[in-house]
Amino acid sequence: MLSPSGSEGSFVFLEGSPKPIPSASYAQPDPQVLDKIHPSLLPSYTPGSTRTYAHDWSRSGTGGEIKPNGRHFVDSYGRVCSLRGVNVSGCSKIPMNHDHGTFPADDKVVTFVGRPFPLEEAPEHFARLRRWGLTFIRFLVTWEAVEHAGLGIYDKEYLVYVRKLLLLLPSFGLSAFVVVHQDVWSRYSGGSGAPAWTLEAVGFDLHALEESGAAWLLGVKGGGHVEAERGIWPCGYQKLAAATMATCFWAGDTFAPKLRILMPDGQTKPVQQYLQDAFLDMYATVVQALDGLDGVIGFEVMNEPHRGYIDLPSLHQFDYSTDLHLSHVPSAFESFMLGSGYPTLVAHWTRSFPVPTRLTSRSVLNSASRKVWRPDGPTQGMCVWEMHGVWGWDKGKNEGVVLRENYFVKDPTTGRKVDWYTDCYYPFLKRWTAHTRKAMSSDKMFFVEPIPNEFCPPSWTAEHQLPNMVFSPHWYDLNALFKKAFGDFTVNVQGLSRGMFPLKAFYWGQQGARENFSVQIQNIVDRGYKVLGEKPILIGECGIPMDMNHKEALESDNWKWQERMMDAMMTGLERSLIGFTLWNYNPDNDDMRGDDWNGENFSWFSQRRALPRSLLDLDQWSFTLDNGGRILPSVVRPYPAKTAGIPIRFQYEMNTGMFIFEWRSPESKDNIVLAARETEIFVPSLITHGRKLVVSGLSAGDKHTYDEARQTLFIVPQDGSSGRMHKITVSVDPPLRPHFGVNTFWGDFGEAILSGLVVFVGLFAIIKYHFYM
Repeated sequence: MLSPSGSEGSFVFLEGSPKPIPSASYAQPDPQVLDKIHPSLLPSYTPGSTRTYAHDWSRSGTGGEIKPNGRHFVDSYGRVCSLRGVNVSGCSKIPMNHDHGTFPADDKVVTFVGRPFPLEEAPEHFARLRRWGLTFIRFLVTWEAVEHAGLGIYDKEYLVYVRKLLLLLPSFGLSAFVVVHQDVWSRYSGGSGAPAWTLEAVGFDLHALEESGAAWLLGVKGGGHVEAERGIWPCGYQKLAAATMATCFWAGDTFAPKLRILMPDGQTKPVQQYLQDAFLDMYATVVQALDGLDGVIGFEVMNEPHRGYIDLPSLHQFDYSTDLHLSHVPSAFESFMLGSGYPTLVAHWTRSFPVPTRLTSRSVLNSASRKVWRPDGPTQGMCVWEMHGVWGWDKGKNEGVVLRENYFVKDPTTGRKVDWYTDCYYPFLKRWTAHTRKAMSSDKMFFVEPIPNEFCPPSWTAEHQLPNMVFSPHWYDLNALFKKAFGDFTVNVQGLSRGMFPLKAFYWGQQGARENFSVQIQNIVDRGYKVLGEKPILIGECGIPMDMNHKEALESDNWKWQERMMDAMMTGLERSLIGFTLWNYNPDNDDMRGDDWNGENFSWFSQRRALPRSLLDLDQWSFTLDNGGRILPSVVRPYPAKTAGIPIRFQYEMNTGMFIFEWRSPESKDNIVLAARETEIFVPSLITHGRKLVVSGLSAGDKHTYDEARQTLFIVPQDGSSGRMHKITVSVDPPLRPHFGVNTFWGDFGEAILSGLVVFVGLFAIIKYHFYM
């Protein structure tokens, strides 16, 4: 039995009843949008009188649709919406019938029906996310899930399943954007995303990828959990399979013009056109399958795009500052030789300090001389880059030779320097937008992101931007991610990699971690606004490893460091005043396998820790939904979901349950038509149950109410005149019991430092008195 949203019966005006007349202190809305006026404009309105709740993004909860307006998302009443939610789900990267032991066999008969969870289990998961206020979903679909059986053969059963699943979203107040997810091109090259036949089409032998060193597959075969395997998978972007596929996809016409793919009609097609056309046709099929769903408000082109070999200045090395060097890291040239069956001496990198990794040894890979290129493929068994004269084999010297060192920097025909963003990415985004718009009956938002760990490129100017564009970069603390460790000492790797003075990049204590993460996230946001102008920004991925610090919490069930790291990250996100979707909500997560993909363990929910469905109450006030969640006090936090104005500042302290919120009534410069007085703030019952909610800072005539059942604080100011500032402080009585101390450097060491100074001064005075007086 589904538990519908409390807002299903939205507020409507009966025929003959008076339309709301705005208070004199509020601007009169445009008559053309009178049907979108919120009942809170009635002078007699009582806060909370509608049946909606703060975190309800259904049409009834927003008055229609959520749309971009300048740098904000707004509902149909003109209220600024803070979209907060999760990625659903990490388990969607692998099929239901994935077998670690037999992979990569049976690539044509996989099924993703049931990813992220079976249809009958959806109500409990959606109800849980509603309870936690995480009602905006980044929903993962992979190219392989849709088109694994072959070019143009789409899995209709899977598409029907996804449609039925997303059809349920509005009933729980949820909304989503759909991303076609990929990492390292494909599951068959060590990540997720593209189907196996894409690699076969360019000539790769799936069963030789691993032995030839063209891909690292141990992580998608259940590995990646022990120290020797931890965190290796991103190096797959530099290996032959993924780098070749990305290069052919983005710039095959430029760098691989001789590679043509045989089509079913007997004709051949250039590899870039072949891959991009197949991707776009698949994407259009997904859009058509989901067309008309109220719960789907947008689409994202691709997760974490990568340039492959494009812009690579040297075939002999990758950039240490941008490309992870861990375990065996063959250069592009060495990868070419390995893939061609030549045993090659390759550098091996290990973790170190103070630099992340260092070269510690070299060893010969592919000693069995396994060739990765199929003789019946389009290259007839030759390396595609040898076919294009990038390198060759000197039979006299019996060694490989680089022939065109800077091949991937300039157009081989014209000599013009190639830029991945302007020459490859932006034109493809335009094609993607045009293709998907033809497949949809109503316009949606288009989410896009840069290469991971890069700021918004300065070249992303107006002529390269999309209609209804949302900038959706990712952020992770790279230091904690690389070390899988978090403590009092944190480092701003983002700053260090860009030349920051080291002492400025070091932080101490929880207060330091909050400042560190806030600075990094704000840098991403500020660069986005600087380049793109007034476009909405939403962090598409951000999260923390649950198995950090040698997996201590999995044994002790003490999650204090995970709580602290998540709090620091959430604080940074809140200070930036942007929306986000956390990575990730994965019901399949367990303590042994984690997320069961490349050794990752990011999900702070595990079905195995939850109550059975028979004991669950799906109403959002029910504590039964919390079982299975970890570090919930750090994740489930108050936030201003729908603001009748422009948010200025939000600050929450999870150790007391107190928050401060400031907002401003719109001015003409904001270009927002506000047709509501009521602001709705999500305040979870996790912190209010059994306590009194205290709201201070309201002006005379302002009204408010808190409904714990709806987890919503409703605020209706009397004065909404242009530019009017509002500030409230909200606390709970009695306060929450602190989860941890917010320590600082001076708080931890100040006394010792001062004592040392006193001793030093005293000794100096004694020495001076005895020897110089």
